[in-house]
Amino acid sequence: MLITSTVGNLVEPLTGRQWGPGEILIRWRARAAHYARLGLKRGDRVFLHYGNNLEFFVDLLAIWHAGACAVPVDGRLTLFEVQTLAQSGRPRFSVWNEMPDAAMQSVLEACGATVLEKPDAELPTDGTPPPPGRLILDDDALVLYTSGTTGNPKGVVHTHRSLRAQWMSLRAALGLEAYRRTLCLLPTHFGHGLICNCLFPWLFGQSLYVLPPFRADILIRLGELIDEHRITFLSSVPTVWRLALKTARPPTSGSLSRVFCGSAPLSAALWESVQEWSGTASVMNAYGITETGSWLAGTTVPFERPADGLVGEAWGGVLRILRTDDPLAPPGWSDECAADEAGHVWINTPALMRGYLDRDDLTSKVVSQGWFSTGDIGLMDGRGYLYLRGREREEINKGGMKVYPADIDAVIERFPETLDVCTFPSANELLGEEVAVAVVLSSASDETWIRLYEWTTRHLAAHQVPKRWYLIDEIPRTSRGKINRASVAAHCAGRSPIAYARLHKHRD
Repeated sequence: MLITSTVGNLVEPLTGRQWGPGEILIRWRARAAHYARLGLKRGDRVFLHYGNNLEFFVDLLAIWHAGACAVPVDGRLTLFEVQTLAQSGRPRFSVWNEMPDAAMQSVLEACGATVLEKPDAELPTDGTPPPPGRLILDDDALVLYTSGTTGNPKGVVHTHRSLRAQWMSLRAALGLEAYRRTLCLLPTHFGHGLICNCLFPWLFGQSLYVLPPFRADILIRLGELIDEHRITFLSSVPTVWRLALKTARPPTSGSLSRVFCGSAPLSAALWESVQEWSGTASVMNAYGITETGSWLAGTTVPFERPADGLVGEAWGGVLRILRTDDPLAPPGWSDECAADEAGHVWINTPALMRGYLDRDDLTSKVVSQGWFSTGDIGLMDGRGYLYLRGREREEINKGGMKVYPADIDAVIERFPETLDVCTFPSANELLGEEVAVAVVLSSASDETWIRLYEWTTRHLAAHQVPKRWYLIDEIPRTSRGKINRASVAAHCAGRSPIAYARLHKHRD
C-alpha cells in the first residue's frame, strides 16, 4: 500500500515512544508473518478495536500486506453494538488493546472471529518476512462504520484504489510541506482522523504524532504540546476548539503553519478565534464525508475573512449544486442551480467508496453514474466557491418554510456567553415542526437569557428564531465529535424549556 519508498516516523507525545521507518518495517514484517501463520488471507476482514497508538499503524500495514481488509472499531462500543457490527462485518480476527471479557469473546467467536491482543510493544524475536504481498487495487482496504451500531449497520467500503486516489489528489491540491510534523488528536476509527489526518501525510513519509482522542486533559495542554514537538499541522473538529480556546495557552514557537477543521460546520466566529489562538491565518474549513475518503474540498482559495459555511473549492473532484437529489436522474445532465441558489451538493471523485457493505439498497440511494449525493444543502457563489447551508435531512420544515439548523447555530455561537449550541426540530401541531435549541452558557442568569434572545432576534429572521430554548450542561456528541441533532432532541425531551413567553415579553 506504500506510495513512496518509506513511511514517516511514528511518535506518541504522551509516552515518548517513537519508531523510525526502519523499526516500523521490522515490526510490520513480523506482524505480517504472525498473521500469515494464523491463516489470514486475501479478502478476510480484521476488526481493530483499538487505535491512536504506534501498534495500530503497524497492524494496518500487516493486514493490507495479506490482502485483507481492516475494520477500525470504536473500542468503547458495548457488547450489543460489537455483536451487531460483527454480524455485519464477519471478521476473521478481532484485535484488542487488551483481551476483552469472556462475554465479548463468546459473542465474537460465535460470529466466526478469532480474538487477539494487539502486537507486543517489544521488538519481535522472529522477524522472518512472509512472502511478498501482491497489492490488488480493487481489493477492499477499509470498512468504516458510520451508523447502525444498534440497528442496521452502514459500513463504508474503500478499496486500495479509492484510498490511493484520495491521497494523490490531496498531495496535488495541498502539497506536503505543511505536513512535515502532523499531530492527530482525532479518533483513528473514522475517515477524517484515519484516512486524511494520519495516513495522508504518514504514507508520504511525513512524521506523525498520535494522541488519544478528545481528552480534556490533553486539550488543556495543546499549545504546550505543539511547541514541544514543533508541530506544523493538525486537523480538528469544532468540539476541540470549544475547549482548547478556553483552557489552553496558545503556542509560541511559531511552528504551526496550517490547521484544518472539519466533520461539522465551522462558524466564522470560531474560525477567527482559532486563527488568533494558533498564530496562523492558514486555518482551513475542510469539507469531507467518509464515503468520499473524507476531505473532498476546502478553503484553499483567497478570502478576506472567514464566513459562515464557506468551503471553497474541490480537491481532486468536481462539485455540482443540483435542483434534485434523485439518484435515478443522471446527475451529469440534471438542472444545475444558478449562482447563489441553494440546492443539493453532488460530487464526482475518484476517491468514491466502493459502496456500503452488503447494502446495495443504500448505495443506490446516494450513488448515480459515479456521482455521490452528499446529503448536504449548499450553493456556489459567482466565483465558483462552495458554501454549505446544512444537511438536507436536518432541515426544519416550519409550515412549509425550510430552516437550516446550522444557520441558527452559527448565530447563537457568536454570543459571548455561549459555550456550545445545537438547534433541532420540535413537533408542532399547527406548523408540523418548530425551531428548538439547546445551549450551554457560561452564565445562566435572567439577564444573560434576555441578551441572548435579543441577540438572536437581531441576527435571524423571525421564522428562524427558536421557540423552545433548553439550558443543558453539555451537548451530547458521537465518538467522532459530531452532533446528532436527534440525540440532542431526545436528551431535551424530558426537560422543561426556558419560558419563551417571558423572553418574548422582555423583548417587547
